[in-house]
Amino acid sequence: MPNASARPKHSRRTRRRRREDPARNELVSSSLESAQQCLFNQDYGTAFVHYLLVLNLAPVFKDFARESFRFTLFKWAEELDSVGRIQDLFSCYEQALELFPADEVILNSMGEHLFRMGFRDEAAGHFHKALKLRPDYPEARENFYRVANWLVERWHFLMLNDRGRNQKYQQAIQKAVQSGCNTVLDIGTGTGILGMCAKKAGAAEVYACELSKTMYELACEVVTANGMEGSIKILHMKSLEMEVPKDIPHRVSLVVTETVDAGLFGEGIIESLVHAWHHLLLPPQRGENEFSEQSATGRVIPAGATVFGMAVECVEIRRHHRLCVSEVGGLSMAATGELRSPVSCSSEPDDSMEPYTTERLSRLPGGYKPLTEAFKALNIDFNNLQELEGLSSREVQQICLPIIQEGELDALAVWFQLHLDEESSLSTGPQEDTCWEQAIYPVHTAKRDKLIIEISCRDAYLRLCSVAVLREGHEIRLDRHPDAQSSGNASKNPNPEAELCNALACLQTGQNQTKDFCMLECSEMALLNNLDYHQSFCSALGKLVSRLKVKCQKQEQRPDLTDPASSTNCTDPLYVLDVSEGFSLLSLIAASQGNVKAYSSVEKDKQQEVLKRIARSNNISEQHLEFWLNHMEDEQGMLKRPSQEKLWSAIILDCVETCGLIRQKLMEKASLARCLLEEGGHIFPERIVVHGMLVESDILLLESAVQGQEPTLGFNIAPFINQFTVPVHVFLDFSTLECRHLSEPVELFVLDLMDANTNYTNREVKVQATSAGRITAVPFWYHIYLDQEISVSTLSQNSHWKQAAAVLQQPLEVRVGDWVHLAVRLHKSTISISAHKKSAKIDGFK
Repeated sequence: MPNASARPKHSRRTRRRRREDPARNELVSSSLESAQQCLFNQDYGTAFVHYLLVLNLAPVFKDFARESFRFTLFKWAEELDSVGRIQDLFSCYEQALELFPADEVILNSMGEHLFRMGFRDEAAGHFHKALKLRPDYPEARENFYRVANWLVERWHFLMLNDRGRNQKYQQAIQKAVQSGCNTVLDIGTGTGILGMCAKKAGAAEVYACELSKTMYELACEVVTANGMEGSIKILHMKSLEMEVPKDIPHRVSLVVTETVDAGLFGEGIIESLVHAWHHLLLPPQRGENEFSEQSATGRVIPAGATVFGMAVECVEIRRHHRLCVSEVGGLSMAATGELRSPVSCSSEPDDSMEPYTTERLSRLPGGYKPLTEAFKALNIDFNNLQELEGLSSREVQQICLPIIQEGELDALAVWFQLHLDEESSLSTGPQEDTCWEQAIYPVHTAKRDKLIIEISCRDAYLRLCSVAVLREGHEIRLDRHPDAQSSGNASKNPNPEAELCNALACLQTGQNQTKDFCMLECSEMALLNNLDYHQSFCSALGKLVSRLKVKCQKQEQRPDLTDPASSTNCTDPLYVLDVSEGFSLLSLIAASQGNVKAYSSVEKDKQQEVLKRIARSNNISEQHLEFWLNHMEDEQGMLKRPSQEKLWSAIILDCVETCGLIRQKLMEKASLARCLLEEGGHIFPERIVVHGMLVESDILLLESAVQGQEPTLGFNIAPFINQFTVPVHVFLDFSTLECRHLSEPVELFVLDLMDANTNYTNREVKVQATSAGRITAVPFWYHIYLDQEISVSTLSQNSHWKQAAAVLQQPLEVRVGDWVHLAVRLHKSTISISAHKKSAKIDGFK
């Protein structure tokens, strides 16, 4: 037994209390007091510095000062933003997140700044982190839903749901690995699926690279969940930056990739494969008669591609890329000059223009009409380094295409066949059920007999240009200035031919024409072509101006003698403010009403010049048009009185985004606008009525999340990528959506911009099923009421808006006559929709 008389041993010393540092305490105390005083004086920059000092020296104050610190940070960030000190702004946020790394409010706010600066991927990452910390945080959830398309693009879901495509890639990779390609690099790995296919096929070493931070992190999670963490090395970098042996120990025998877009080369596959052949891949297989000491050879999947094209007529494409009307809202458009969308192809690269856009031809409203047979535009062998390196310097190829149907040429549509190996291929053609869209090269032309197309690959982009017409044996060039064309052919061609040449050349948007043009976004061009929209505004504005003039005349005849301020002068102009996003003619339409001074929110110099030209040609004095944003620092400052004595007669708000969503902070802007109206003044529109319908649509499910219970090719991917499911589908063409209508259209919600007292935040709507089926989504659109009588619909055939759909997480089975309850909620201009029948409840959000 232990010696009871023995002195006990102390195994550890008693912890000494930390000695107080009076000087430190005094500094913390005085800095905290100074921070609070600076905050009271609205000196946010100094307050922020004091708070940083306090919280770094005395973290015990974090909980106490958190709210004040947040407020100070946000106010100081607003000031830095307003003066363009962006680097300092993000530095402040980084310092704040060092102190509060798990603060969802700060993360969300930094994401909002990143998004405004154009850093969408980084912004979405911050919103996602905030949402993980607090899943019920509505601001982060709504922000995340709005930007998640940039974080994980929607085609990932379609691609993973495309079983045929996945199986063909898996089979091609399996064949290559089993034939000896046992070291593999997956370029642009995305979810990691192709790299995992290689490992499952028996590859000894598998490497992968991914540039997107979000997709890189997702791929790491997926690979780990599938038990391949130690056998697939994933690098967060571009393949162009990879080196041997720095990043991978030696050259690989197989590169797999799907870095192809609708135009085949748009994601840089040529550059990445040229680099891979030079630095990362074993040499290609030599010819049979050539001797090589190198036993191992390299190869690429896909092995190559064949590009096809077709000339088409399509009104939907036309109205998004060129001005199709001569008059808008009573204004002659003759003086606009040349207006272009940002998509215009030329054999000579132009950084200001995109060579093509993308569309799913099978879903275009109004359809399309082929004007030529499909033609083969290009063949490319990805396993031939010489061919890859010579692509950009290939001679321009000319193809003469007979016109098989008379019509107006609006675009060249392009698709390709991707050859995975000698036996297997994938087609992205317009008749195929594929996750790819088609590339669209808009052109301007008229009726023709034969069309001459030039095909080139300058700067490794596929470029197709309509350059000439062959009519009655004469070649009429479309890429020369009309004056030079007509003068050069005057002696050879009679007048009708010269006139035809001049007319066609004037329609062409080739690069060799005049540089004096104005660029509009495709949605802005479609808006300009929306005659019903502008005519409705013209009528509504005319009614308001007439009513206010009559009111003014009555007040002038019978002024209130007891109130000198009530006397009016009807010669004073009415003030109209247009705060539409982007290019808008509404200010000019207002100014054309007579004795109206209109304020436009158009910012770009060339677009302002277009408005000035239209004003002059329509006899609208320059004094009646002002560009308000030229003098304003921010939008909040813009919504103020034109002078201390005057209020706005009308304020035009841009309420709906082109994608089909209500604009953020719309209700807050409407609340401010109501305070700035004169008596009898009006907000346009005055209210928005949301309409919707119950539908069954498998395609919306496929585009929203990975479907089914079975793993994708045997891999567990869905639970990880479905974290980024956005329960709203935007940029929807409801008129061409593959779906079954399960109900009649119903009114879902009303937003009143003129009368705040009539608004509500929640509404339950009962909808009766008219057909049996599975409710998978609730598409919605808007009736925009400019006044009580005049409205425009975002569902109309000529609408420049698209529609959106709340997609249900689980389909809801209904029978004919069943009543479905839709709970519609408004939160900060964002509408959420949930549906339930009896006790079953399914949620969908917007």
